[in-house]
Amino acid sequence: MRVMVLITGTGADEDKIAPTQEMLAQMGEYNEQLVKAGVMLDGQGLHPSAKGARVVFDTTGTSVVDGPFTESKELLAGYWIWQVSSLEEAVEWAKRCPSDPQYGSTQVLEIRPVFEPEDFGAEYTPELREQDERLAEEIKAQHGGA
Repeated sequence: MRVMVLITGTGADEDKIAPTQEMLAQMGEYNEQLVKAGVMLDGQGLHPSAKGARVVFDTTGTSVVDGPFTESKELLAGYWIWQVSSLEEAVEWAKRCPSDPQYGSTQVLEIRPVFEPEDFGAEYTPELREQDERLAEEIKAQHGGA
């Protein structure tokens, strides 16, 4: 099963945090363990919300809110995509993640299974499956098979 592991932080602390060489080295070692175990498929850290935007859809239409999002209780700071045998395995890997007190008193990794075609049942018609497969091939071709 594939899971997305979301690394969250708080908006109020976001501008006070810069990764240290020690933390980058610890995360590099952790990522190396994930790769060697065949678990990690992808993963990246995200720039602070000050460099981002939110597109909001509501009953009045669509609006754009520029960062920073300092009022947010939780902000995405990064992510991984992992291939694991179960949610329990993902939890065990997440518990091994290095943490650093400079990132606030509470750090959270949220683990969410990624939908697979079989999760959709009869609603996922052969035509929809074909479209998804075609789009996946197009994406690979556009990005050199990456």
